[in-house]
Amino acid sequence: MADSVPLKRLVTRLLILVVAMFAFGFALVPIYDVMCKAFGINGKTAGQYEGSQVVDPSRQVRVQFLSTNAIDMVWDFYAKADEVVVNPGAVTEMLFVAYNPTDKPMTAQAVPSISPAEAAMYFHKTECFCFTQQVLQPGQRIEMPVRFIVDRDMPKDVKHLTLAYTLFDITARQPPVAAHTGG
Repeated sequence: MADSVPLKRLVTRLLILVVAMFAFGFALVPIYDVMCKAFGINGKTAGQYEGSQVVDPSRQVRVQFLSTNAIDMVWDFYAKADEVVVNPGAVTEMLFVAYNPTDKPMTAQAVPSISPAEAAMYFHKTECFCFTQQVLQPGQRIEMPVRFIVDRDMPKDVKHLTLAYTLFDITARQPPVAAHTGG
């Protein structure tokens, strides 16, 4: 019976540890959002924008495009240009290329990010391949458009934005059923 007191203490401590780990895991998303905002990284973009704006020809903003693949994604994935210079309010289009070099159909999802983070609310996508999953057949290559507007109300000191996409292989979660038909 003398051993039961240390055993109860150990079980209690382990249960407290499990509860603390669960609470920490639950709090990770808000902590991540706060840290990203504090360090000015990983600006989340909004969904599809359906408004219109008047073009500001007196101002220019450089938009840089980055594309990366998640660890297990084997597609070739890149923007057709590294950057464009836009006037706020103007609708601009950039094409991204995706190529499936494998011998099997694959499904992918692109996740966008804008930096600096405080500018993300001023970057509006009117059309984006990131809104839907992309299915490519073996050896298929497609061009995927993103159309966007840099808002006229973006602070004047922001002269450069980076639109970054990470491409994830989600084939195991969403088996492909048909070839991509464009858009």
